[in-house]
Amino acid sequence: MAPSLNLSLMIIQLEFLVSGMALGLAAGMSPGPLLTLVVSETLKRGRGDGVRVAVAPLVTDLPIILFVLFILLSLEGFRFIIGLISIFGACYLTYLGIGNLREKADEVDSVLGKGGALKKGVIANFLSPSPYLFWLSIGGPLIFKSLEVHVSASLLFVSGFYCLLIGSKIGVVLMLERSKAFIKSRHYVLIVRVLGVILILFALIFVKDGLELMASQ
Repeated sequence: MAPSLNLSLMIIQLEFLVSGMALGLAAGMSPGPLLTLVVSETLKRGRGDGVRVAVAPLVTDLPIILFVLFILLSLEGFRFIIGLISIFGACYLTYLGIGNLREKADEVDSVLGKGGALKKGVIANFLSPSPYLFWLSIGGPLIFKSLEVHVSASLLFVSGFYCLLIGSKIGVVLMLERSKAFIKSRHYVLIVRVLGVILILFALIFVKDGLELMASQ
């Protein structure tokens, strides 16, 4: 391959890497159920559980991406399926929100360090319509476009996206961890309960989006 072609390929690869990082940072810092759950679990149980929720997309998104790429190739029935997933996601977010609303200050020490955070994050992310819609509308087409260049461009795009998606959420966890004394105070309960209300509001949005997707099929 000529040097000029190598340079052109490197520039295009860099463009896909930067695009992935920018989209990952935007997605990671955008208000949503997973970020809310990251904050909630960090406040309730500490840094470890916050990080476990933050890395949930690494567990859930491969099957989501494969599913979306398959859908993009067939383009039939996907809106109804995503709408149905959204309804199930709303039920789970409501369950998590109610759990936050029931949080009590004198239970902090008893819940710190207990497991289950990764499972919560995996279920919440897998049942959220957001990753499906992102990969359908933005990520999937960009993967197909990058494959036309080289498979390495696709790998760089995906790597950049998840480094910043996960990294930004872990950054939020570390900032919250600096307030450990506050987390163990009674004042944290108000924030946790507000986060519970936010999760329930996201559940209502999921129901709305799900019904609209199912009706538009």
